[in-house]
Amino acid sequence: MKLTILGGGGFRVPLVYGALLGDGGEGRITDVCLYDVDDGRLGAMARVLEEQASGRPDAPRVSLTPDLDEAVRGTDFVFSAIRVGGLEGRVADERIALAEGVLGQETVGAGGIAYGLRTVPVAMDIARRVAALAPEAWVVNFTNPAGLVTEAMSRVLGDRVIGICDSPVGLGRRVARVLGADPATAWADYVGLNHLGWLRGLRVGGRDLLPGLLADPEALGSFEEGKLFGADWLRSLGAVPNEYLHYYYFNRETVRAHQEARRSRGAFLREQQAGFYEDLKRPGTPALATWRRTLAEREATYMAANREAAGVGERAEEDLEPGGYEQVALALMRAVARDERTTLILNVRNRGTLSVLDEDAVIEVPCLVDANGAHPLGVDPLPGHATGLVTSVKAVEREVLEAAGSGSRAAAVKAFALHPLVDSVSVARRLIDAYRAEHPGLAYLRHP
Repeated sequence: MKLTILGGGGFRVPLVYGALLGDGGEGRITDVCLYDVDDGRLGAMARVLEEQASGRPDAPRVSLTPDLDEAVRGTDFVFSAIRVGGLEGRVADERIALAEGVLGQETVGAGGIAYGLRTVPVAMDIARRVAALAPEAWVVNFTNPAGLVTEAMSRVLGDRVIGICDSPVGLGRRVARVLGADPATAWADYVGLNHLGWLRGLRVGGRDLLPGLLADPEALGSFEEGKLFGADWLRSLGAVPNEYLHYYYFNRETVRAHQEARRSRGAFLREQQAGFYEDLKRPGTPALATWRRTLAEREATYMAANREAAGVGERAEEDLEPGGYEQVALALMRAVARDERTTLILNVRNRGTLSVLDEDAVIEVPCLVDANGAHPLGVDPLPGHATGLVTSVKAVEREVLEAAGSGSRAAAVKAFALHPLVDSVSVARRLIDAYRAEHPGLAYLRHP
């Protein structure tokens, strides 16, 4: 079985390869092809993976290529984790948005829209190449904004593209840990869009343990989301929101914290990763140890501005392990390739699961996964406050898709203006003009 990783020089690739090394079952991935447009990054990742595979004669073979067609031709799975515009693009997204007093985060608000506008056309091109060269392949999308990009690719690939994210995995794991439950067996009642979802229940043996957690202020204050949102707000919601909802519920505080930060998250990652890749140019650098050290620093500083805004200090040690998206990807591939039925929280087409959205809208919900793909499971309707946010943000995503497909500047302006975290049509117009001036990849937005 062959796995192609798009964005194969990306920093998180060793997480995926590490998960593959732990899979010794029949029908496992035996060949990994890394595709990237940056030869230097590809070479660095190859060194890390070589050290990971040391002493493992059964390790999946690794090949490198800068040619997309070569990478996807005849593959069984495609793992998409590209970053259009690189970290330089992310830094610009953050800077331009914050100058207008709105959020520049790469998946939420103005920054997410800008990222989506330059990523969707590239993702659509990739989907068309996969359809032509590997029509039986399954695409596992981790490219952000994950829900939006998955929906874009589904217009070409249908249900053969499935989006994954580590946020729901991490949330469920943290809540289960506090409740003394096994995350592997507890049922998470989670529903929403990517980076816009709520954990509404955690069931063990048919019993929902979440009400007990919501009634316990001390327990609520012992994990990441409880610290971010506060016990009173979680009790008011009757649910535990995805951490990214902090940008919505505490928008003024988070924007201010981002504006006052010494450097943005994108700028931090740009500097950190530049140092990492530079270090790996030196032959004597221990590649795997350097990667692990850099990963630990990356995880410790995750959402630092939000924690600053909430006044909760540094992340707890138990929250520093990576979210686990690589395990979700492995479980997904195993279920499809071997018909090992499992339940995972994934980004898939709605198919009537949420009545407030149409059939083709990509949502993030628990899914049954088997050899025929991922099938969303029935969920209770969203409460009114959540319905409002979900439908508003989905409308924004649809305007992004319209703009990307037609080249309409007006649709792009509409996407910015309709977002709950952008408070003015005038701001929306200035944003699109500033982003077009900054990013050559947005030159296609020319028409009315």
